[in-house]
Amino acid sequence: MRKNLLFLTLLCFLFTLSASAQSFLAKQLRNPRFETDYELNNNKLKKEFEKKGLTYPANYIFIRSFKYDSRLEVWVKDKAADTFQLFKNYNVCALSGYLGRKLQQGDSQVPEGFYYINRFQPNSAYHLSLKINYPNFSDLKNTPYEDPGGGIYIHGSCVTVGCIPIRNEQIDEVYLLAVLARNAGQSFIPVHVLPVDFDNNKSVKYLDKNYEKDHPLREFWSKLKIAYHYFNKTHKLPLVLYDGSGDYVVKKSRKQTAIRKNYSKKNYEAMKKGPMLN
Repeated sequence: MRKNLLFLTLLCFLFTLSASAQSFLAKQLRNPRFETDYELNNNKLKKEFEKKGLTYPANYIFIRSFKYDSRLEVWVKDKAADTFQLFKNYNVCALSGYLGRKLQQGDSQVPEGFYYINRFQPNSAYHLSLKINYPNFSDLKNTPYEDPGGGIYIHGSCVTVGCIPIRNEQIDEVYLLAVLARNAGQSFIPVHVLPVDFDNNKSVKYLDKNYEKDHPLREFWSKLKIAYHYFNKTHKLPLVLYDGSGDYVVKKSRKQTAIRKNYSKKNYEAMKKGPMLN
């Protein structure tokens, strides 16, 4: 009797373990819109990955968006130790606001900074939506307003008052890749939102011409630029944390011991609240 009980317990444990590994995808597939997306795009994406020599599905993805250049990139990799490879560029099909940080509710600004996806919304009014974690600690510390706003998504439908919209057939792909990565265990899907592609001379000239005297904003952009160039050079994500004032601290070393040596205990504890980009 005891052996039978142990055997049943083991079977239940294995079943639960197996079910939990598939639970996120299974939950998403209960939604008719995503189920249709999966049926239409899973094999299509698999063929695109194979054509580019990439492993499908990607266990890790990274999303990067450039406001002025109206572009969203999706980077992928198979293993944690691998370097990211560019899968595809998508056109951001509607814009609102200006370059610079989002500061308050209703300003129509697209945020700039380092974020991650914290909600999957298949029942979105804008086809499919991936929510980013705006406002983060840096946003909250650097706005003079009581209400910094929120509800910032990467979504379809090509309309926006501060979000990042792409066409429906494109968000179908991005959403599916994000679901599959989340299902494979990537609980933290990083999203970098930058003012411009810092390797695009035309975009940089626009930045320099129109924001030459905005020293606080240019100082903020300098932190984003460090992360941009590090990733472009290595195809690895830097470690991004915060200091006590909420300013980004971009570290090329990913060792926590190295961080501790350079900052006080108070600042280090504050920085730990920030995203650690894997």
